[in-house]
Order: sequence, then structure tokens, then C-alpha cells
Amino acid sequence: MLKVVACPDMASKRWIWEQYDRHVMADTLQDSSTGADAGVIRVHGTEKGLAVTSDCTPRYVQADPYEGGKQAVAEAWRNLTAVGSRPIAITDNLNFGNPQRPEIMGQIVRATDGMAEACRELDFPVVSGNVSLYNETNGVAIPPTPTVGAVGLLTNYDVTTGFGGAAEGDQLVLIGQTHGELGASIYLREVLGREDGAPPPVDLKLERKTGDFVRGLIEAGELTLVHDLSDGGLVGAAADIALASDVGIELNASSAAHAHAFLFGEDQARYLVAVSDADALIAKAKDAGLHASVVGLVKGTDFASSGPKGELFRIPVAHVREFHEGWMPNWIEG
Repeated sequence: MLKVVACPDMASKRWIWEQYDRHVMADTLQDSSTGADAGVIRVHGTEKGLAVTSDCTPRYVQADPYEGGKQAVAEAWRNLTAVGSRPIAITDNLNFGNPQRPEIMGQIVRATDGMAEACRELDFPVVSGNVSLYNETNGVAIPPTPTVGAVGLLTNYDVTTGFGGAAEGDQLVLIGQTHGELGASIYLREVLGREDGAPPPVDLKLERKTGDFVRGLIEAGELTLVHDLSDGGLVGAAADIALASDVGIELNASSAAHAHAFLFGEDQARYLVAVSDADALIAKAKDAGLHASVVGLVKGTDFASSGPKGELFRIPVAHVREFHEGWMPNWIEG
């Protein structure tokens, strides 16, 4: 668990964003420090807000450019949805190696095909973009990185969510189905030392259905703490909540056939929420044709998880914070 939360992909980037004034004109309502999946700024003279995010998972694109391209768009769409906004448009920044090499040209074609399909299915048009090619050192290309920047609209900027604010006794409900997709995952690379396997498939219709359900609950004021799942799976999302809220969390993987796949699988179209009445939420998800289940409890000051054979780990949240926030300054100073 500590290897996952402290790796370069997952570790806090606080050292960077604290260097800049991100509150110019006092319009920034949410940023990385508030525990939100997207930044939120207000629109002057209105009650509207804009949510903004950027995302890409190069290891997915490396493993399968088509699915990786779809996932880059879907992940940005989830980030905007998780704060309660309606995703409205993207801009792309297509970063690849030398397109004169057939394998690189193949990455470009398939990744953009996947991105285009996701944009169509999610009604998420491309309004601008740029391309950066020939990114190589000594003939070795960078990982294919079709970065997606995206914007969403909040009709009332007071109705938004983050993943800070969890309170003792809250139940953690996972909305979406977990199959335990570990191909091309952070867990596979950081814990097992492998970089292989297919990335998690992206079911765009399910993305749309799940995201619209979650956003509807946010707009109705029924959800205030929402975090989408991506890198690091359930452990990654739960650790973010624990750190943003400064609370302990106990996950329950006791009924999982494979605890590590359940905790670290990077299945798509999933959201982790904290509520006081899990039964009501699970019933609403079932009525909507979606899977939801209680996966943890906000409790104490440790980040912990049980498995089929008992407790898997128990680590003080303060210790998790040391690892999560320490990587970048240690790397810079080292």
C-alpha cells in the first residue's frame, strides 16, 4: 500500500502547486488543496462555475492505444462529473515520438480513434488542441501521452463536491462494479515489478450511465463527498479521502475472492462516496441498474483493510501522509 501511494504517479504534487498563486482575483473555489477531482472557478456576475481538469494514463496507451485513448477522455469526464459539473468540452495535447516510425504512427492513429469514440459517446466535443511529435531521446520515444484537458459547467457553484470532509461513522460506498483489473496497473508496476497486461476496458455506455447517476445525486444535494477511482484503485481513492479529511478509514475486502485485485484493481466507471445512510444509496443505485456496495467505514486514525484471512494492513494516517507527501520534495532535494 505504501509503495502505491508514494510512487511518482500517486504521490502528492503539493511542492509544485504551492509555488504559484492559484487564487488570483479570489475566483478559485476548489483546487488540489481542497480534495477535489477537478478545480472549480466561479464565473463573474453569475452563480455559475467552471470545473477544469487534465488527465492521461500513458501506461494504458502504451499497452493498448485504442483503450488508452478512450480512457484518457473517460477519466477527464469522470473528474468533472465527480465535482457535480456537466462535462462540456475537451482540448487535446497529443504527445508522441517519431511518427515516421510505423509503431509510433500506429499509436497515434489508434489513440485518436479511441479518443474520438469516447467524445462521441459522452457528448464531449473537442474544441481545440495541439500536437507534439518527435519526442525521443537517443532514439527512444516517450510513452504515448495524449493528454486531455477538459471543462465542465456548474449551474450553481455552491453545489459541488470534493473528497475532504469525511466524518467518523460515515460509510464508504463504491458505486460501480469491481472485477479486479490489474493489467497495466500501478500495483502491477510498483509492487510486482511488471509492466504488462491489457489495460482495463472502458465501457463508455456504462461510464455515461454511472456518471449521470452520480451527478444527479450531487445536484439533488444527496452527495457531498465523491471521488472517482483510477490509479491505485480502491486503495488509492480511499487513501486520498483519508488524507484530505484527516480521518482513519477501514476497508473491507473480506468477501473478495482476491483481496489485492479488489483493493488495487483499476476497473473504470467507479466512484467512491461517503454517506451516513448507505442502504438508501444502494437501493437507488439498484433501481438505476447499477451496482453499489459498502466497502469501508470512516473510523479512528489508521488506514486499514481486512481481507478473507483477517487484517491485511493497518498504518497510521500520519505515516501514510509522510510517504504520500514526501516523495516529490525528497526527489527534488536529492
